[in-house]
Amino acid sequence: MDTAMEQQKLEEMLDRAVREVTRRTAGVELFKTQEPPSGDLCTVYITFKNGFQSSLTLWGNISLLARMARSALREEHLTRQDLEDFSKEYFNILCGKIAALLFQATKVPARFSVPALYQGRFEPEGRSRQFVLTYTDGQRQGVQLVHHVPNRRHDDNEAENLYERGD
Repeated sequence: MDTAMEQQKLEEMLDRAVREVTRRTAGVELFKTQEPPSGDLCTVYITFKNGFQSSLTLWGNISLLARMARSALREEHLTRQDLEDFSKEYFNILCGKIAALLFQATKVPARFSVPALYQGRFEPEGRSRQFVLTYTDGQRQGVQLVHHVPNRRHDDNEAENLYERGD
């Protein structure tokens, strides 16, 4: 355990990244809420390969992601492939921003997998939710960013240190 980050600091870092990347990429302002997105959802998922032992999941309303894609691509009509490509690229940009912020804070380079897209709400096997950040666009559409860590086989009193360096 060479590097660790407290949960609150990590949550603040991810919150800042989600809002900034969404605003810059798609022109959409997100606001924190307690109300999770419902209706037609999709999931975009990555795992950190080097540096950290965690993964990130984005659950979002398909209608919100479509609106973001139309804004970012400046296209009114989207194909299903356009929406899938945008969702993965948006999450790739977001995770790149998060990896850069993690490096600034810990000096540990973080590499992550290619984003995978799933219909509905995907839960990764062998991982537990550590925290969930929930947002709305103010128009009854929203997203959630979920931070997952590997399931622990033993109780080790390190719940505050979520971003431990991986081996």
